[in-house]
Amino acid sequence: MHTVTERKTAALLWLLVFGAVLLWSGIEPKDRLTWWLEVMPALAALALLAATRQRFPLTPLCYGLILLHCIILMVGGHYTYAEVPLFDQIAQWSGSSRNNYDKVGHFAQGFVPAIAAREILLRRDVVNGNYWRAFLIVCFCLAFSAFYELIEWWVALLSEEAADSFLGTQGYVWDTQSDMLMALIGAITALLTLSRMQDRQLQQFV
Repeated sequence: MHTVTERKTAALLWLLVFGAVLLWSGIEPKDRLTWWLEVMPALAALALLAATRQRFPLTPLCYGLILLHCIILMVGGHYTYAEVPLFDQIAQWSGSSRNNYDKVGHFAQGFVPAIAAREILLRRDVVNGNYWRAFLIVCFCLAFSAFYELIEWWVALLSEEAADSFLGTQGYVWDTQSDMLMALIGAITALLTLSRMQDRQLQQFV
């Protein structure tokens, strides 16, 4: 059981890390419009967590994963997903012509929502049965990934200037399908590796 002081300290640390990375990300990004498009989900997550923190606090695991996902978004916003330097180096080492940072983002797009969805379903007692719950969580994450691909498509239609940077396809014809596959793998991986840890942390709400 975490004390009030520990929870406040953790929340402050969360905000400090979020704010520091956001500040760095916003300093001379590769493309300002792309930066806004990539960072908006992180800002929306911040607003949602702030609004629900008192009446529906989450486990430290869930908060930590959401912060990690926000950092991934902000790094992608700063450089654009196709030009993150570390993944340029990885591409060179592996002999690939493609920067695969976007695949990390889409893996997280399945991994993190899976844990968040599981926490909500368990605490609200929405679904009975572990297998049905896992199935619905994976379906939700895949649907969320598909919806995000639709958003990318709509942005590309509305803004030709930001389309290439935001989509990050890098000429790969199966980019949309592979993005959704990474989200699917992320969701399944999260359920297989973190469910027990999450169950232990959920005991504080029993």
